[in-house]
Amino acid sequence: MASRVLSASVFGLNCERVEVEADNSPHGNPGVFIVGLADKAVDESKSRVRSAIKNSGLEFPRGNVTINLAPADLKKAGNYYDLPIAIACLEQAELIDLKNFRNDSLFIGELALDGSLRSVNGVLSVALMCREQGIKKIFLPKDNLVEAGLVFGFDIYPVAHLRDLFLHLKGVKNIEAVQREEPAFLEPDFFAHDMAFIKGQEQAKRALEIATAGSHNILFSGPPGSGKTMLAKAAPSILPRMTIEESLEVTRIYSTAGLLPNNQPLVYSRPYRAPHHTASAVSLIGGGSWPKPGEISLAHRGVLFLDEFLEFPKMVLENLRQPLEDGIIAVSRASGTLQFPAKFMLIAAMNPCPCGYFSDPEKECICTPVQIIKYQKKVSGPLLDRIDLHIEVPRLDFDKLQKGSLEESSKQIRQRVQLARNIQLERFVGEKIFANAEMSSEQIKRYCALTEESMALLKMAVEKMHLSARAYHRILKLARTIADLANSKDILLEHLAESLQYRPKID
Repeated sequence: MASRVLSASVFGLNCERVEVEADNSPHGNPGVFIVGLADKAVDESKSRVRSAIKNSGLEFPRGNVTINLAPADLKKAGNYYDLPIAIACLEQAELIDLKNFRNDSLFIGELALDGSLRSVNGVLSVALMCREQGIKKIFLPKDNLVEAGLVFGFDIYPVAHLRDLFLHLKGVKNIEAVQREEPAFLEPDFFAHDMAFIKGQEQAKRALEIATAGSHNILFSGPPGSGKTMLAKAAPSILPRMTIEESLEVTRIYSTAGLLPNNQPLVYSRPYRAPHHTASAVSLIGGGSWPKPGEISLAHRGVLFLDEFLEFPKMVLENLRQPLEDGIIAVSRASGTLQFPAKFMLIAAMNPCPCGYFSDPEKECICTPVQIIKYQKKVSGPLLDRIDLHIEVPRLDFDKLQKGSLEESSKQIRQRVQLARNIQLERFVGEKIFANAEMSSEQIKRYCALTEESMALLKMAVEKMHLSARAYHRILKLARTIADLANSKDILLEHLAESLQYRPKID
C-alpha cells in the first residue's frame, strides 16, 4: 500500500498543501523516481534521503521506489521535501506506521547526509497555511521553531535529527510540543541618524513628519549638500511602531526571501531599503526564474529611499507606478502570476539639473536649458503625480550651520507621529489598512469631509493648478494626516491649505 505524508510548497508568498506519496515495488530496476513536476533541487533529494536514512541507522526500502508529489500540476521547488520523503520511505520499509499522523500532521525540512535537519525558508507562510487548513501538528527543523511559533492554532514539534523523529513516530521517545508565548516587541533605543543633528530645514522636517505620520510619499529637491540624504536617513528614527499584523506581513516577506536572521524570528522595526541608482528593474520590482521579492516588497510597511532619483534609468522608475498606486506588484511567469505586497513609503532625493545648482541662488548653474529639460524629464508626470509632498531643500547659510544648540530630537517628533498613527489605527479598525495613505475613494469620502470654506479653496486649487483626480484625492489624504497631527477630528481650512502647498509649483 502506498504511503502518504502531508507537506507544503512555497511559491513567492503563497503556500499550497502538497501530498508526498511513496510506493515500493519489488519488480523492475532498483532505484528512486520522483514525479510530480519537481525541479532539480527536489529531484536531488533522493540522494540526500538515502544517505540520511542509512546514517541514522535505518533501512531504505528495497526495489523500485516511486515518489509522487501531488497535485501533479503544481510546480515543486526548494528543499522542503527531504523530511516527508524520508518518512514516507520509512513506512514503505515497514519501520513505522503513519496511520495516526497521516491527515493532521505536516512535515518539512532539508536533510543533511548524517540525518540532521537544516532550516528552510518561508516557514511563516507554511505556518499560516497550517492554521487556515486546520492542520494540528507540524514537524520542522529546530532552527525554524521560533519563526513558526509566531502563528498559533497548532502544535509545533522541533526536530534535530531524523532518528529522533523516527523514535517519536514509533512511540519510543517523544518529541515534546513547544509551549509558546505571544511575541514581545523590542523598541530600538538608538538610531544612527537623529533629527536633532540636522541644522535648519524646518519646512523639510515638517514635511517628513507628515509623511511618516500617514505613510505618504515625499520628494526632496535641492542643490548638492543641502541635507536631502541626511533627512531621508533620519526617517527611521521618527517612524511609528509596527502593529503585530504589520510585523507578521514583513516577517513573511523576509522569510520567503531568506533574509530573516536566525536569532530574530520577528521583524520589529519598519524596513528601510536604499538601493543604489544602478539597481536593475528585477532587483527593484522582484522576479527571477523562481520569483523572489524585490526592494519595493522588502520595504513593505517601511521606507524605500531612492537617492539620486533622476540617475535611475527611466524605465526602472516607471515600474514604480503600479505598486505606488495599488500597494502590490504582480510578477508574471509561464508557471503563473505571483503578487507581492508593496505598501511602502517612498522617499526620493534629486538635484534639479545635471550640475545640481539650477535652484541655487548663490552658485550659478552651468547647464543649458535643453540639458535641464532632458534631465528633469527622466521622471514622468504620472510618477510625480503619485508623490504627495514635493519639498525644496535650499542651501544652508553659515549661521545655521555653526549653530551650537541641537534641534528638536527624533524622539520628540516620533511621539507626535505615533499619536497621529494611533488615531489612524483606531479609525481603520476592521478595514485592513493602517495609514491614511492607503485610503480608498470610498474611505476618503467617509473620513475626509470638508467645510464649505475648505471645499471652495480646494475647488479653486484644482482649477488654478490643473490638478488630476489622483492629486485631488492625495491632497485630501494628506490634509487628513495633518489634521491627525493636530489632534483635530475635522479637516480645517489651515490643514487643507498646508496640504496644498506641498504640491509641485507646476503641475
